[in-house]
Amino acid sequence: MTVLRALFACALALPVAAQAQPSALAARLDQLVESRRDSLAADLVRLATIQSPSGEEAERAQAVAAQMRAIGLTDVMVDKTPNVTGRIRGSLPDASRRAIVFVATLDDLAPVAQHQRSATRAPYVSGDRVIGPGTNTSSTTAAVLGAARALVAAGVRPQHDLVFAAVAQEETGLIGMKALYADWKSRADAFVDVLGDGRSLTYGAISIHWWRVWAYHQGGHTLTGGLPNVNQGIARAVDRVLAIPQPPANSRSVLNISMIRSGDVVNRKPDSAWFSVDIRALEAPAIARNEATVRAVLDSVSRETGTRFDMRPLQQTAGGQVAGADTSKLVRASVSIAKALGMTPQLGIAGSSNLNVAIAGGTLAIGMGGERGGARAEPGEFADIPAMLRSAKFVARLAAVMGVR
Repeated sequence: MTVLRALFACALALPVAAQAQPSALAARLDQLVESRRDSLAADLVRLATIQSPSGEEAERAQAVAAQMRAIGLTDVMVDKTPNVTGRIRGSLPDASRRAIVFVATLDDLAPVAQHQRSATRAPYVSGDRVIGPGTNTSSTTAAVLGAARALVAAGVRPQHDLVFAAVAQEETGLIGMKALYADWKSRADAFVDVLGDGRSLTYGAISIHWWRVWAYHQGGHTLTGGLPNVNQGIARAVDRVLAIPQPPANSRSVLNISMIRSGDVVNRKPDSAWFSVDIRALEAPAIARNEATVRAVLDSVSRETGTRFDMRPLQQTAGGQVAGADTSKLVRASVSIAKALGMTPQLGIAGSSNLNVAIAGGTLAIGMGGERGGARAEPGEFADIPAMLRSAKFVARLAAVMGVR
């Protein structure tokens, strides 16, 4: 048995708080991550160069799969979503072996691809930053791959499977995560959604309901003049919906309209238009109250303007809390690791990301939030290299702890 494996075996007998930081193994994993600082930054440059707006992740997925194979992960595959998964297999027999799944995202917001196309140079390293469109979100994927590489290089062989995943279509309905959860929910003890360096840790999920509100009225040429005009109805409805009173921000009950679509040409009144409604809350009754109030607004505007409204669901992502999550090994170990890496973690129960899917299904999950860069979806987008290294160290340490019982 190698020295590192002996250290890992000794860690199994420690209490959870101590297990979270088996000092020699933790130091070795940290050193392996740090030693690849330049390579990790170069990996991120390669990923960020690939345009990957939500729904068009195939090329980036193949690039991530190639890196997983180069690292030495087993069972690397790209599915039709396209999600990418690879793993370090545990030592226990199939019947008793479980899994811990670490999740990063493959896709970018649509404006990122626009900035990539118009950029005058490819992403590049400058001091402690990787600068350029596509770098911010992909830094978490690079960090997860860096953690996996460190674990393989350290010779860590856990009892349970360590699964590393990059999921597609996070920005357009958590589609990749839903597919990943369907594949692993019967085998996974926990999911870890990697969104930052771990200075914030979320173990509960907020409910998210997305709607598209269609509006209809008589169209016609500009020369027909006057009303009716569907845009009057939609404008009045948007204004009143956004004026619906909401509780304080810390209640996590929110309502937003971010998309409005109407008309194709300057000189014609459209006969239809639509706007989005994004409603979120920790408690289901708060969601229901907001939805009922939106419908009342639409009814009122319809009576006033003759506009017909049709409120259609786009996506409904359940939230919730997993009993005992706050005292679980996953949360306690994560807090200990964050502190060991020099951070004071802030705990929360209102996650709004891939972790929602697992929590809504009753599976323990945690979201690693915190620093990763800035100017997301802007031309000057960047990733912070020290934050990426912290994320990789956090994931490597947590994987080593959670891979054993």
